[in-house]
Amino acid sequence: MKIVAFDRKDGPGLGILEDGHLIDLSAVDAHAPRELGAVLRGAGIAALGELAKRAGAAHRIPAAPLSYRMPVETPGKIICLGLNYIEHVNEGPFQKPDYPTLFMRGMTSLVAHNTPLERPLGSIQLDYEAELVAIIGKRARHLTVENCLDAVAGYSCFNDGSVRDFQRHTIQWTMGKNFDRSGSFGPYFVSADELPPGASGLKIECRLNGQVVQTDNTRNMSFNVIETLVYVTRGITLEPGDLLVMGTPAGVGHGRKPQLWMKAGDTVEVEIEKVGLLSNGIADEAR
Repeated sequence: MKIVAFDRKDGPGLGILEDGHLIDLSAVDAHAPRELGAVLRGAGIAALGELAKRAGAAHRIPAAPLSYRMPVETPGKIICLGLNYIEHVNEGPFQKPDYPTLFMRGMTSLVAHNTPLERPLGSIQLDYEAELVAIIGKRARHLTVENCLDAVAGYSCFNDGSVRDFQRHTIQWTMGKNFDRSGSFGPYFVSADELPPGASGLKIECRLNGQVVQTDNTRNMSFNVIETLVYVTRGITLEPGDLLVMGTPAGVGHGRKPQLWMKAGDTVEVEIEKVGLLSNGIADEAR
């Protein structure tokens, strides 16, 4: 099931992509849920599938154009991995870590599909990072290898946009990873049952102005979704709607010679096989 969060005339809505059309769930039932995080914290996505079965021809609209919202509007936690593809580790001054390298992002750092990313006034070093994101579907602590994937409701695409000079001001990466509107998430939620276990074996690619700048496969993560879930939940309780962002492959702008930064007028795309294509233009921050 592919679930889309989008703007209706009367506010946010949820839809299900099916056969090239979008089933507008609020058109099927005026009381339908309008935010996926609330669905994950409540009845679960199966309830949306049941609602979609009631859809008639009048409830189906063209899948484009839409005004997209982020698949989960209000995640409680956004936990990100750094240094999770070995060739990316080799681009910088780091060594392969013994444990997952974790940091956090805040909501104000993210925008939806087709919304411009923002190059800040204070830096020209806005970099792209194509990433897979796992979306948590149930409360979880002390997960095991055997049961951890039960906690994942689905997946989406993520651009972990980074302001590199600020990222490297200190040994902590928080500042450079959290500039307002520097990253993106979308375009939709793909339920875990539509993908291989742990979303492994999928091509992941980033394109800047149509040119491929990153390409790899999710099987090449140093710490896959299973290993990461087991590690994180040793100390952190995951809640429905939380995001686990799985790191980026080699090819980032910071590691290139000459370095390559995103600028106003550019278009950056993150595409993951069977998951979707996340696209954003780049705009300069207003003075």
